[in-house]
Amino acid sequence: MSAGKRSAGLLLFRVTGTDGERDVEVLIGHMGGPFWAGREAAAWSVPKGEYGPDEEPAAAARREFEEELGLPVPDGVWLPLGESRQRSGKTVTVWAVEAELDVASVVPGTFTVEWPRGSGVQQEFPEMDRFAWCTPEQAAELLIVGQRVFVKRLRAQVRGEAAASPEA
Repeated sequence: MSAGKRSAGLLLFRVTGTDGERDVEVLIGHMGGPFWAGREAAAWSVPKGEYGPDEEPAAAARREFEEELGLPVPDGVWLPLGESRQRSGKTVTVWAVEAELDVASVVPGTFTVEWPRGSGVQQEFPEMDRFAWCTPEQAAELLIVGQRVFVKRLRAQVRGEAAASPEA
C-alpha cells in the first residue's frame, strides 16, 4: 500500500429502466459542515472514509457507511468498482450494493471543528447533511469529480457493457 491517504466507500444502487434498457439510481450524500454549505455542484460524495494500514478497505467501507448514515449496511452482493485517485492525491476504493434505503431513516454521524476558524469555538456538524437517490446524469453534476467514475463503472456493469471493468 502506498504512503498516501486511502478511503473506502459503499455506493448503494437500485436498478431502473424502461423499454428493456436497464439503468441505475445511486444513493449519494451532500458533504456536511460549513465548507460545503450553500454548494451543490461537486459537493456530494459516496459514503466513504479514510482507513489506516491495519484496516481492510472493505471493513472501512462498512464502518464508514454505518457512521455516516447511522444505519447498518444492507444485505447484498458487493460489486467492486475499483479505485480512483482524487485531486487531493487520496486513493478511493468503492463497492456497490443493490438495495433500497429510505433517506428519511438516515441519522448522520457528526464531527467537531473550530468554527469560525480562529474563533476557539468548537461546533458539531453532520458528516453528510442530506442524502438523495440520483440518476447517473444527476450524480455526474453533484459528485466531486474524482468519484464520478464509480457511477460510470456501475452503470456499465448493470448494462453489461464492456467498460464494466473497475480499471475502465
